[in-house]
Amino acid sequence: MFTPASPLGMDRNQRLRLESLVRSGKTPQKIVRRARIALLASAGLPNSRIASQIEVSRPTVLLWRARFERFGVPGLLRDAKRPGRTKAITPEVVQRVVEATLHTTPSAETHWSTRSMAKAQGLSRMTVLRIWKQHRLQPHRVETFKFSRDPRFVEKIRDIVGLYLDPPEKALVLSVDEKSQIQALDRTQPLLPLRPGIPARQSHDYTRHGTTTLFAALSLLDGTVIGECLPRHRTKEFLRFLDRVDEETTADLELHLILDNYSTHKSPPVQRWLRRHPRFHLHFIPTGSSWLNLVERWFGEITRKRIRRGSFPSVKALIAAIADFLARYNENPRRFVWTKDADMILAKIQRCKEALGTPH
Repeated sequence: MFTPASPLGMDRNQRLRLESLVRSGKTPQKIVRRARIALLASAGLPNSRIASQIEVSRPTVLLWRARFERFGVPGLLRDAKRPGRTKAITPEVVQRVVEATLHTTPSAETHWSTRSMAKAQGLSRMTVLRIWKQHRLQPHRVETFKFSRDPRFVEKIRDIVGLYLDPPEKALVLSVDEKSQIQALDRTQPLLPLRPGIPARQSHDYTRHGTTTLFAALSLLDGTVIGECLPRHRTKEFLRFLDRVDEETTADLELHLILDNYSTHKSPPVQRWLRRHPRFHLHFIPTGSSWLNLVERWFGEITRKRIRRGSFPSVKALIAAIADFLARYNENPRRFVWTKDADMILAKIQRCKEALGTPH
């Protein structure tokens, strides 16, 4: 037999607050149960009867009686802090894994995997995975970069970025390039369409039907693109495209063309053509810096949205698809806006060189 507990001591303000919590429709149910336990205990009901009435265990009644006696009403409104599980690995072990990931590689391999690191450090694979995730380490991934060795790199950067951020008055800036060797690939079997839970599927093998080259000039003013598909990308085709740009732009505007350093863009016939068309001014990006030519961003759009997943039974069909994309795109063009100034770009490149210890 349990000795009957004495009534729980409670003043008038505490009682009114607990009764308010019980009546409120917004009080969480676990708080309501605790308040009712305290109110019934203050009325002198035995703990076993309170447990039966509230539909909880007797140890639960004892717990919240004791919590009220120690902390009052606030003790019923929050759970006690729990110590949690003791950390299975020490900071020294974590540091050892991080240092090994950053500064070493496994024998005869190029990078660590969770299993190879776990074996080397005597840990579980999931422990290594958690450490890598916490420190944002991804040794399985690699990205590419390239530093331009153009002796006029700084000068060209400032020239091109200046055109992007502060274009000349009464002039049109065009970003120009060729997307060469676009293949007319015809899948050997029809595309399996998209279904719930299953992506669209296409056969991995294909038939080649030839190639074409897309010449494009992206206007920085409104995002429109002058484009034309030609069989190759020689001087002959480049001059033909320059004639088209000349025809499709307002005659009283100066034209500043941003180009890469492909030899076709600098050939003697092109130089003679430029002397006959003095409103054209060519600006060349540094070697190895295709990221500086905004038309490359548009080439990414057409590749992703129309070419990569297309199936073309002939070069003619490929050219028609590109022309259709161009026409629809120019109905609602999108401006590509350059945001970083030359100093920001040069400072970032300098930081990268310092990190690599590159003297030039």
